Amino acid sequence: MKILSMLLVLLLSAMPLRAADLPDPVSFSNAIERGDLSQAREWLDAGLAPDFEGRVIGTGLMIGAWEGNIPMMELFVARGADVNKVGVFGEQALLYAAWKGRLEAVRWLVEHGASVNRVGKEWAALHYAAFAGHPEVVAYLLERGADINALSTNGSTPLMMAAREGREAIAKTLLKAGARRDIVNERGDDALRWAMRYNNLQIARDIADKERFAVAAAQPVASWGRPVRSQAVPDRADMLLAQARKMEASGRRDAALKLYRAALATIRQADATGKKSAPVRAVKGMVISAQRAKPGAQSAALNYVTPAVDIDSPIVGAGKTPNGAGAVAPDMVDDWLRRARELEAAGRRKEALQAYRQAAAALREGQSRKSGQ
Repeated sequence: MKILSMLLVLLLSAMPLRAADLPDPVSFSNAIERGDLSQAREWLDAGLAPDFEGRVIGTGLMIGAWEGNIPMMELFVARGADVNKVGVFGEQALLYAAWKGRLEAVRWLVEHGASVNRVGKEWAALHYAAFAGHPEVVAYLLERGADINALSTNGSTPLMMAAREGREAIAKTLLKAGARRDIVNERGDDALRWAMRYNNLQIARDIADKERFAVAAAQPVASWGRPVRSQAVPDRADMLLAQARKMEASGRRDAALKLYRAALATIRQADATGKKSAPVRAVKGMVISAQRAKPGAQSAALNYVTPAVDIDSPIVGAGKTPNGAGAVAPDMVDDWLRRARELEAAGRRKEALQAYRQAAAALREGQSRKSGQ
């Protein structure tokens, strides 16, 4: 009888987890981002698809690339993850590693089959590394055959990214390697125009010959178009927002609401003081919007890990259920927060604050309805 009991225990311990024990996108992302290898292994052993996508960044491999966590990347690839998978937001693991400047992760991915180039007009790892300012990653990608004149979705090149963001060393590297200076994107801009628009004059000098630069410098500043710079969320506000999202994901809505209010107060204070020297966290993402039918709508902005949304469009279902009863939709708060972050990334601070207020109001309304039930 004792032997039978021991065998039963061993059998039960070897049984895979139930489907109900597999993670939802939020809990998956939280575990992988904090580098919980044992939990990841347990989920995979229980039947989790190796290309399962989390809430924001994407698959376990993509999150590992973002964090520079090579053991995590090794685990998911060993279980069958696709190194070239394109996530729901059009990203790949290599793009995330390049954006974050994770050189060792970039090397590992390329050595394990990640393609340095993409087919057609698509953002490539070289675009991301040039935009974010990682010269070592740029040099490595070029060494491994990255297309130096790769065209993004709106026809922009890595050189244009460097010109826009003032990445002088990267611009020099690209030019020395033979980057074309004459490519014009669908909006009618080239690298020189972007360098002049964003007042990156040394890069403009490197791009143009003396005569052409002299002509460009003589033109009115306004003729190059209005520069649009992103503004990062103050460090404390970003921390509070991150904590609030975790609280909300765990069902602690009251605690989340308090944190959202504190974040909003921090952002308001930063706006009121206008302190440009306030510490900010490192940039955690890039939002690119481009429509081939509307080249004038193209924009590129530094942002946090949040999928791009149309910041000028209304939020579908805001404040209403499908039957129009006026209840708060389950994803309404997330929609308002996404909108707020995108508005902030575009420099539209007042509208971003209004969106944060809407998120807080939605949380309050939802909590009020819940307590009244």
